[in-house]
Amino acid sequence: MRISVDLHFPVATDAVVRLVNDEDFIRYRAQRTGSRILQVDVTSGVDGSFTSAVRRTISSDLIPPHLRPVVGNELEIRQTEAWAEPHEGTQGDRYGTVAVDITGAPVRMTGSVVLTPAHDGSVMTYSGEIKSSLPLFGAAVEKAAAEAIERALVDEARCAASWIAAEGPSSHGDGQSAPRT
Repeated sequence: MRISVDLHFPVATDAVVRLVNDEDFIRYRAQRTGSRILQVDVTSGVDGSFTSAVRRTISSDLIPPHLRPVVGNELEIRQTEAWAEPHEGTQGDRYGTVAVDITGAPVRMTGSVVLTPAHDGSVMTYSGEIKSSLPLFGAAVEKAAAEAIERALVDEARCAASWIAAEGPSSHGDGQSAPRT
């Protein structure tokens, strides 16, 4: 099943890439979206590239009730994003890849993430393919996972807006963290 989600941010693309690869922000958005963090690893390349890997758990309440016996009470999500270095002449565009594994389901999303400048900040577009390895319930699980991933991404964008607002306009581009709440 294909998925595509556009998220809007009120800051420049480089600030968004630094934000979504900030360990403090990753923990903040997990807390705000009801996840429990198991592990966060962020690696910054000298060329401006970033890779983040996050393991977290969420309640299976996002999955339709008839599928919960198949997936259990809690889902473990492993999300990895790899952002390429910025390229000259792209007007601030940033490109990356994304992989999301929902181990309790079992579901996997693979795809791309593109961040482009907009007149009021930036637009991040996640595009990818969601596959389930369950033979009998695969299509239903893929649909439920697509809806859950879409909701989670929108919620995370809301968390980013809160984080950015708490940071204040003077620190959007400097990579500083917002106050912890």
